[in-house]
Amino acid sequence: MARGLMCSCPACGRGHMFRAFLKVADNCDVCGEELHHHRADDAPPYFTMFIVGHIVIPLVLVVEKLWHPALPIHFMIWTAVTLSLTFALMPAVKGAIVGLQWALRMHGFDYAARLGEE
Repeated sequence: MARGLMCSCPACGRGHMFRAFLKVADNCDVCGEELHHHRADDAPPYFTMFIVGHIVIPLVLVVEKLWHPALPIHFMIWTAVTLSLTFALMPAVKGAIVGLQWALRMHGFDYAARLGEE
């Protein structure tokens, strides 16, 4: 999962996991590990919202308690912070999910089961 969190190949740790912002590469460009059969689906956005919410909500409450900014200021600050955190964390969270699936041999990463099917 740590390799996935760093957006690198879960097998070798050196190749890139993504070919675009959130598009997982078909294969690792270093070791050739197949990554195309992951099934991250809705888990990365859910976990990202969970993490960002737990960071932003306490900050909103602290800023309101200490400085009492006007509502338009709150809107500008927290919209920018929320979007920045979301875009920064989403690839890392998706990489960690794909890394977890790779480590647990889920969704096509189980080579023994795939060999038995053929």
